[in-house]
Amino acid sequence: MKVERIRAFRQLLKVRPVFGPFSKTRDAAMIEAIGHGGFDFVILDMEHGPNGLETLEHLIRAAEVSGLVPIVRTRPVGTELVNMVLDLGAGGVQAPQVATPEEAAAVVRAARFAPQGERGVCRYVRAAKYSAMSPAEYFATANEAVVIIQLEGRRALENLESILGVSGLDIVFVGPYDLSQSLGVPGEIEHPRVVECVDRIVQACARRGMACGTFTESVAAAARWVARGMRYISYSVDVGLMSAACAIAAAELRATCEAIGAGQAAQGKEAVS
Repeated sequence: MKVERIRAFRQLLKVRPVFGPFSKTRDAAMIEAIGHGGFDFVILDMEHGPNGLETLEHLIRAAEVSGLVPIVRTRPVGTELVNMVLDLGAGGVQAPQVATPEEAAAVVRAARFAPQGERGVCRYVRAAKYSAMSPAEYFATANEAVVIIQLEGRRALENLESILGVSGLDIVFVGPYDLSQSLGVPGEIEHPRVVECVDRIVQACARRGMACGTFTESVAAAARWVARGMRYISYSVDVGLMSAACAIAAAELRATCEAIGAGQAAQGKEAVS
């Protein structure tokens, strides 16, 4: 995507929290709707979502045309996808299940061209406008893609300070559900043990001036974590937001229209009698 938008996103992150949902759809129209709805970014999920590289390209394009920064969550094993999704034009990568400084450094190396990394070199890709962009411009700006790692387990907590010491990381994202499982309280993301560990990560990031984020499922939870210092807030999931909106609309329609229908039936009975 255009480097100006990535720079604007980085600047925005310094000014206020940024918000965006995870996406688990193959539908580019859904991504556009998210952007037109006013979110700052979308996390296109390749860890728990259905997309491959063929469909991902269209979702990245949809994000770009609707004003979203497309962040792609890759998969836990290896870093091969990092280069591939950046070639497609992703504005950033979000690597899950990072537990050691070596794993964090591997993500950075895969996301950056030399001298900051060892990303595979090819300028005949969408990110370089299929070679229409000059090599000098492409290699000078490509390293501005956002690099995010997810910390979500006991090993990551044990290695927290050494992980945060890895150069080239932009955002640390706390995965609350996997973290709750690792702490022996699966699914209890508000459990005191989970909250304590998340707070520890937030404070460690703050000491280093590094942005931190997490996943939330309510505005109240988002507000609590923003108050604690988080800046990168993933709010819910596109299919969940759609399902919840449909449930509210269906319930309101039934309640309102069934009441009208009952009133009309009562009036009909009175007229007959």
